[in-house]
Parts: sequence; C-alpha cells; structure tokens
Amino acid sequence: MQCGERLLPAQLLIGDGRCQGCRDFEPEFDRAVSFGEYAGELRGLIHLLKYDKVLPAAPVLGEMLAHAIGQLSGGGEDFWPLVVPVPLHASKRGERGFNQAELIVRAAKKRLPERFEIACGLLKRQRPTQSQVGLSREERVVNMRGAFRVTDPQRVKGATVIVVDDVMTTGTTVSECARVLKKAGAERVWAATVARTLKGAVLPKVGEYREEEALEAAEVAVSV
Repeated sequence: MQCGERLLPAQLLIGDGRCQGCRDFEPEFDRAVSFGEYAGELRGLIHLLKYDKVLPAAPVLGEMLAHAIGQLSGGGEDFWPLVVPVPLHASKRGERGFNQAELIVRAAKKRLPERFEIACGLLKRQRPTQSQVGLSREERVVNMRGAFRVTDPQRVKGATVIVVDDVMTTGTTVSECARVLKKAGAERVWAATVARTLKGAVLPKVGEYREEEALEAAEVAVSV
C-alpha cells in the first residue's frame, strides 16, 4: 500500500490498495514503509532518544530502520539509492541538540548495503513551520509547503531517493520532501520510518505525557 496505513478487509478486496487519505490527498512519495506501529515499547524507545536524549537508543532504532528500508530493496544490484533524513530547522535542532532522524539513519547505514548512500545535507529545512496540532489535512499541506529545499539538485537528478524519519503520522512532511525532490529531478521517492501511526491506535493516558509529548499526542489524535 502507498502510505503504509492499516486497511479494512473490504478495502483490501475492493479498490487499488490505497486508504481514504491517499485518495483525498495524493502523496508525493511513491511508497512508504515502517518497521512497526507507533505504540507501546517502540514508542517508548523513540521517546528515549527524542526527548530524554538517551543516545544509545539510536543504534537499536537504526537496526529497525534498516529492516524497514530492506522492504524497498527490489532494485537488485543496480539499485543505488540516496538515503535522506528529514531535516530539522536550525532553531529546532539547536534546541534539541541533534536531529534524531539523522542519528537513526547513520546507525542504519551499518546494516545497509554499501551502495546505499547517506545524504544528510541534501534536504534543508529553510523555514520553521507552526505546530501541526489541530490543523486539517489541507492546512497541514499548506503549512509544510515551501519548508524544504534541495541543496544539490544535480545530485538527485534521475535518482531513487529514500526519505527517512523516526515517525510518520499523516505523511504530510515526507510528502513535501518528496515533492521538492521530484521537482529537482528525482525519478522516484520512497519513505521509510521506524514507526507509523495507525488508525485505531490506543494512546496513553494524558497524565503520562510530558509537555512536548502532549503536543505530539494531540497531533496523533487529530490524524486518526
């Protein structure tokens, strides 16, 4: 399926394997894969890295990301993709101290074929965006439009690019990354994340959240 969302049995039997979200707002990426659902222990592990700055969590998440990327290896020996982490804006990166997507993909590189090239600076987040919490899908698309730019268009021309991140919620962010990459000449763009928010997911109780996690949880709730 295109975005990796959970489909009902009837949707699997009838139609083209796309969820309603992909039908209403066609994503720019060609396919998205994830290691697992954004819940339980996997969610906790991501939060250890993202919020508690437990850096040893990165290699574990990197192994999971490599497993997800392995689902996209249908190109044989001629498959030479560029693997690009979703960038943070400089202000956000300065606040956090690192880009978790970059740490995870560097750890994943050790488990990927040598021909997979990590291109951390290929995408730049050129402006900060407002929180996606409470925004409709249309508003999210507008909010992300123009947030990224390709720093070296010649490098992506004709290439297969895999955009990676820790979590995919609605797919708006990776879709905008894919849009600018294709505009720069990429032949195809895939998305791979450690975790994916799925419809019907059970969210933790409100009291279990820290402030930044509470904003994230609200975004998840809106998306499902």
